[in-house]
Amino acid sequence: MTLYLASGSPRRAELLQQIAVPFTVLKAPDIDETPRNNELPQAYVERMAKEKSRVGEQRRQMEGLPDGAVLGADTAVVLDNAILGKPRDRDHAMEMLAALSGVEHEVMSALALTCGNAVEVACSITRVRFRELDEQQLARYVDTGEGDDKAGGYGIQGLGGALVAQISGSYSGVVGLPLEQTVALLEQVGIEYWRID
Repeated sequence: MTLYLASGSPRRAELLQQIAVPFTVLKAPDIDETPRNNELPQAYVERMAKEKSRVGEQRRQMEGLPDGAVLGADTAVVLDNAILGKPRDRDHAMEMLAALSGVEHEVMSALALTCGNAVEVACSITRVRFRELDEQQLARYVDTGEGDDKAGGYGIQGLGGALVAQISGSYSGVVGLPLEQTVALLEQVGIEYWRID
């Protein structure tokens, strides 16, 4: 069975390549990512993942691609039950990273796999603690531009790894695609990984 990735994230593609699962990238779904009133963070990331998977399935059908399973994913950085999205500008990035300095937050990564009419959802929650960082350190990181398109304004897999003191949970989930849950979903629909040929 063919796996389709409904995401424009190079990090998610790299993680699928890491476990040697063949896949085809679909154009990133264009959806409204605004949280609903009083929507809890886990419900939000799961809804986003399902919506991305659903739109990806519609695109697969419109493009006449072979049947398969469509994987959608969403990641949110959560501090005190508030979702920290992508920074709007430099000041917003500084504000978010200053709030994360020296404290623990959660990174929630949800997956949705659409196969025919069935949709399976999984979610990974990882606790991340930042080092105590001063304004100059935060400014130096923000000025790299690495966090401009990332939830919470940082990327653990790159330069942002130096912001982090400790994680408890899934490293790949913080990057954007929790591999434990991904593999479990692939196994449910018979998609093989470790395809070294």
